[in-house]
Amino acid sequence: MIRVGSRDSRLAVVQAEEVCRALGDCELITMKTTGDMVLDKTLDQVGGKGLFVKELDRALADHRVDLTVHSLKDVPMEQPDGLPLVAFTKRADARDALVMPESGQWDKTKPIGCSSARRRVQLKQLFPEIDVQPVRGNVQTRLAKLDGGAYGALVLAAAGLQRLGLEGRISRYFSPDEIIPAAGQGILAVQGRAGEHEDAARLVDDADARDCAAAERSFVKTLGGGCFAPVAAYAEVQDDTLHLRGLYVTADETHMARGAVTGRRTEAAALGRTLALQLRHQAEGEA
Repeated sequence: MIRVGSRDSRLAVVQAEEVCRALGDCELITMKTTGDMVLDKTLDQVGGKGLFVKELDRALADHRVDLTVHSLKDVPMEQPDGLPLVAFTKRADARDALVMPESGQWDKTKPIGCSSARRRVQLKQLFPEIDVQPVRGNVQTRLAKLDGGAYGALVLAAAGLQRLGLEGRISRYFSPDEIIPAAGQGILAVQGRAGEHEDAARLVDDADARDCAAAERSFVKTLGGGCFAPVAAYAEVQDDTLHLRGLYVTADETHMARGAVTGRRTEAAALGRTLALQLRHQAEGEA
């Protein structure tokens, strides 16, 4: 029996169960992470998205679990030695979604709540007249804050809402041209110990997702981006071709560059690096 580790949030459990169904004989072991417990500060104030994985990494290293499941967009660009990402699941809907209060009315005098600088800078372009403020907590916590009147609307990942059966809360989807998704959004990453459970990993690994992840994460890594850096990358594959969109914003958020590159999917990581360097040169050249 394969022991699969997961955060204990409802969404994380649903995602881990999705992987377990593909693997077959599994035991799901859940745990609370530091990122789940510290909710009164933004992620950049408390150490970034690594707070969502370090307890799971420790459980994996200590052989308390055999594999762990994460939302790829929450996984740091570097993994601990001996604990590689071994599989990438078929991508779900990568788009961001606008969520209204249960009343269905958008009070634009109240802020839009979102969890990342990436969303914030792009929302400011789409809705310059509306304040954008951070919101923390799991999906249910954020929806409760919205319905309680703290926000006029939220922007959340469509995949998470769909996996929780909450697609009915979605008012509209943002196309990747409107809001470029986070690197890895909609993909689940399976992490393991090097050289172990390779056959199991192959059961859930999707070649398209793996190549898209390689391009997107290479883009972010080249820019030195973490969870709170206003960068975005979204790749799509068609046959042997990969198309990558990207966003780079200067540190003071005064200059922004968007662009795209197309090439062979076998060169996914190189395409990510190329686009990252192009956009950084473009944005900083305007500064």
